[in-house]
Amino acid sequence: MNKIFLLLTFSLLSFALHAQIPPLKTTLPYSCDTLRLTHAEEDLGRMINSYRQSKNLPPVPFSAALSLVARIHAIDLSENFSFGGRCNLHTWSKSPYWSSCCYTPDHKSAACMWDKPRELTLYAGDGFEIAFYTSDETTPDKLLAEMALNGWKTSRGHNDIIINRGKWRNVDWKAMGIGICRGYAVIWFGELTDEAGAPRLLH
Repeated sequence: MNKIFLLLTFSLLSFALHAQIPPLKTTLPYSCDTLRLTHAEEDLGRMINSYRQSKNLPPVPFSAALSLVARIHAIDLSENFSFGGRCNLHTWSKSPYWSSCCYTPDHKSAACMWDKPRELTLYAGDGFEIAFYTSDETTPDKLLAEMALNGWKTSRGHNDIIINRGKWRNVDWKAMGIGICRGYAVIWFGELTDEAGAPRLLH
């Protein structure tokens, strides 16, 4: 009986630990504490869910794996993205750690976005990103979070993704990742529950 109890306890503990760790597929070039959202990232996620609830929509669970993708992309954008060309904010730089792409308005490189969670983690579903940028990198992250949500609300395409309207009306978001870095804010949505669980919250 004691052996069975100990085995069950160990199994539950192993599951709990596994649920706190984004299942990485590769060593990454950045040191990211993806198990812990910053205050600003947590605030942005909560504001997203508060906005959804004002539209009678359920909150989207925070995802450790998608937060990893979001954090990495926010850093990548801040270090490598250049404005003024054909590529928009869904672009990924050339790297040995992921597939790169110049994401253009015709969405020909959509798979570059959809596949990122599978490239970087064991999250099995597609990823869908919305992104925001301010040229003032000194903007406090908390203010940036508010600016980002206000900007997305005024953009029909971004707003539709957040509150499941238009072509997104039949989509049920089951996971959300948040990343903020030096003037960039990104949200990633997924239709599958993240088996890695949620990142730790500071509040």
